[in-house]
Amino acid sequence: MTDGITVVKIGGSTLGAHDTTLDDLALLHREGRRLVVVHGGGDLVSRWLQVHGVEAHFLDGLRVTEAETLEVVVAVLAGLVNKQLVAGLNGLGARAIGLSGADGALLRARRARPELGFVGEITAVDRALLETLLEQGYLPVVASVAVEEKGGAVSGQLLNVNADTVAGEIARHLGAAALAFLTDVPGVLDGEGRIMERLAGEEARALVSSGTIASGMIPKVEAALAAAAGGTRTVVLDGRRPHALREALEGRPVGTVIA
Repeated sequence: MTDGITVVKIGGSTLGAHDTTLDDLALLHREGRRLVVVHGGGDLVSRWLQVHGVEAHFLDGLRVTEAETLEVVVAVLAGLVNKQLVAGLNGLGARAIGLSGADGALLRARRARPELGFVGEITAVDRALLETLLEQGYLPVVASVAVEEKGGAVSGQLLNVNADTVAGEIARHLGAAALAFLTDVPGVLDGEGRIMERLAGEEARALVSSGTIASGMIPKVEAALAAAAGGTRTVVLDGRRPHALREALEGRPVGTVIA
C-alpha cells in the first residue's frame, strides 16, 4: 500500500480482543501512518438485544432498526465497543479518540427504506473534522452511527448505518490511499472457495450479480468499488491472522486486493 491516509474497518470477530489488530494499529500509528478506524459490532448488538428481550430481524443483510433496537445499537456501538477500542489503543501507546457520526455531525445520512426503520445511507462526511484530528496526531475511531439529514439540515435523529459502507464513504471523501477490511474469512472467494488475489470492478460486479459474492461480503465489495472511484486501493483480509494488517500495508500478498 502507498503512503497517505489508510481507513481500516474492523468488526464482527475481529474487534481486537483475540488478535493482533490493535497492536498493529497502535504500532502503525506510532510510526506516523495516518489511520482512521471504522468499527461495527453487530454480534454484540444482537447479544444485547437478546438480553433486553428484543428480537433481531434482518432484511437483505441489513438490521431492521426500530426505535427500541436503535437505543441498543447506539449504546453498544457508540458506547461500549467504541470506548473499549479507544481504551485498548491508548493503552498500547496510540493517541486514539472515539467518535460516532453524531459528533460534529461527522456522518450525515438519509433513511434508506421505510421497512428498515432507522437505517441510513450516508449523504455527507465531514472530511475537515477527520483531517484536523489526523493533523493533530490523533487516531480517530469511528462508530457507524449517523445523524439524519433532511433538506440539507441535521434533524437530530440518530440512524444505524452499515459499517462497511461507512468505511468506504470515509475513504472516498478523504481520498484515502488504502482501505482495509479485516474480516473472519481469508478474502473474497470464488465459486469454488478459492481466494481471489486481485479483483477488478467489472469482475466484482459480475460476481455479485451471479451470487458468487453474497451476504456480508457484498457491502464490502460495494464500498471498495465506491472508494476505488477516488483512487483508493482496497484489501479484504483475515483479521484473525497474526499481523495481517501490517503485512497488507507493507504490500505483501494477503487476502484480496480490489482496485
